[in-house]
Amino acid sequence: MPRHGLYWLGQDLRLHDNPVLYDAQHQLDSLTFVYIHYKSQRLEPYFNSAPSQIKQAFIHDCLVDLDHQLGVYQQHILVRNEPPLLAIDKLIHSCAITDVFWTRQFGWDEFEIWSLLQKRYPNIKFHLYESYTLYQQHQLTNVLSDFPQSYSKFVKQLAATIESPLPPPESLPPPVQQREHNLYPSEQALIVSGGERQALKHTETYFSSSLPAHYKDVRNALMGFENSTKLSFWLSTGCLSVKQAYTTVEYYEAQHTRNDSTLWIKKELLWREFFQWYAFHYQTKLFHFSGIQQHKPLTSYYASRFQMWVDGTTPYPIVNACMHELKETGYLSNRGRQIVASCFVHELQLDWRYGANYFEQQLIDYDVASNWGNWQYLAGVGADPRGHRQFNLEHQVNTYDPDGAYIQKWHGKAQCFPLDTTDAADWPQ
Repeated sequence: MPRHGLYWLGQDLRLHDNPVLYDAQHQLDSLTFVYIHYKSQRLEPYFNSAPSQIKQAFIHDCLVDLDHQLGVYQQHILVRNEPPLLAIDKLIHSCAITDVFWTRQFGWDEFEIWSLLQKRYPNIKFHLYESYTLYQQHQLTNVLSDFPQSYSKFVKQLAATIESPLPPPESLPPPVQQREHNLYPSEQALIVSGGERQALKHTETYFSSSLPAHYKDVRNALMGFENSTKLSFWLSTGCLSVKQAYTTVEYYEAQHTRNDSTLWIKKELLWREFFQWYAFHYQTKLFHFSGIQQHKPLTSYYASRFQMWVDGTTPYPIVNACMHELKETGYLSNRGRQIVASCFVHELQLDWRYGANYFEQQLIDYDVASNWGNWQYLAGVGADPRGHRQFNLEHQVNTYDPDGAYIQKWHGKAQCFPLDTTDAADWPQ
């Protein structure tokens, strides 16, 4: 009996280190690629899933790049703008699908859809792969059975070996459906280009320089594109494999130098890993107001304060500058994210979930686990053993923008009008 595969693409927009493609080349008679744009049906009042135009453009360009590369294999991507259950249902019937392939994602909505598909189609084989993380679930049995309450405990329990990245497939089965229309790059100006080829090019360029050896010294800078690895852009969409990133650091250490900076890059990749399995373990608690700590912060929702924060019109110049950069570029440094999140929770006393959701809309390098896990961390309801961290904004300015260059560049002038100018019942729509 012929085997016809359907590959539901998500955060795995690449050819290298892609176990789905590695297996598909030997197992299937045909393969259909589909990427589905859809709006989550979460009903929480803080939630708005509409991504910014910048974020949409970056994802689109990632798809364009993958589609172009698949052309070498006489393959292409079908793009759908409808609920996944409906889109996949149509393709299962039109392409006589026998096997469905998916890379595990760590958002609860996506996994719930995957579970519903399995129940709806008991006669179809469903193949779940794990290539968005350094480790696979079966390698972390001891860790996941009693999940560590902190990053440090998580790392101490890691004993498994990180497997080597897989090469791109030599060939791929043909598609069933013909191409419907060509994908063209977006016209949106972006600070980086999306796609696997740009990811690999950037990785090679960065690790061919001396920058990794000085990373720890400059990683907290608010300005300077070269002051962080910028790997998060492509890790978030799966254009770059995290195993590829980690092994590249190790290769750099073997060929050049191993110091605190290279170790710190690997540490941040392990922080990312921690948050993925944190999301896997706590499931919907990742989005709860009381977090994993099961206690509610003394914050609420104030419409005018939230809008000031979004627009960069708060009384705090450094926060305003950061918010302007985020809205204009779809990116914000790690230090900037911590500053605006701390202000959101502590100075503005806002419900942290609104801030996390705004980041979800805006950030090009948005990752559900890292984003919501870090917001819980700052709000004092997450994995931080110290709890409730508050940044002194004046100290942040004196340390990271002493000459005011960043505030000036991003027009962070303080606004001095009252924080609350509208009724707090003015819930966002």
